[in-house]
Amino acid sequence: MVRRAGEGMERAFVAGVIAGYGIAIPVGAIAVLIIDQAIRHGFRTAAAAGAGAATVDLLYAAVAAAFGSALAAVLAPIAVPLRVASVAVLVAIAVRGLLLLRRDASAEPASVSSPPGAARTYSVFLGITLVNPMTIVYFAALILGLSSTGAGPAEKAAFVVGAGLASLSWQTLLAFLGSRLHHRLSTRARLVTGLVGNLVVLGIAATIAVSLVR
Repeated sequence: MVRRAGEGMERAFVAGVIAGYGIAIPVGAIAVLIIDQAIRHGFRTAAAAGAGAATVDLLYAAVAAAFGSALAAVLAPIAVPLRVASVAVLVAIAVRGLLLLRRDASAEPASVSSPPGAARTYSVFLGITLVNPMTIVYFAALILGLSSTGAGPAEKAAFVVGAGLASLSWQTLLAFLGSRLHHRLSTRARLVTGLVGNLVVLGIAATIAVSLVR
């Protein structure tokens, strides 16, 4: 019995890891912003950003595990407002980023804006990721599948931990890879990458907005 329970938790943990990578790996606005933070400000700031995003993945996986099928009924009526909020937040982030780039481009090298603190970056990315309704829908669907196999609280907890660790490892990898370019790119090149990153975020916001009117 103990061995069977252990095997069930192991399978649930592996399922959680796969689910965590499944939601984290597709390149979206959050991934673009983490890489941009890494290139412009280095690993420490970007790692804090990634930790904020991973915390939300962990939170949503836990909520999905706790409430299961009830989530679909709760989220359905507010799906459109959540998407509108997501568009508004992404546009605000991109516009703010573009304004900061403009200021940095016109400033003397010594007066270019300093990297934001890790705690502030963590809280900002926590908030950004929270407004993505698809994350909780994704985990709710997976938890329902897990429930159909008779998974108990221990298996669901293992699933949640696996999902959170997978998301954190991927976000940290993005931060690390982006930070390798931090000292290799000139200030001008970092400004260009920042411009591209913020324009990509605007593009993602536009894509979501277009889906709302279809």
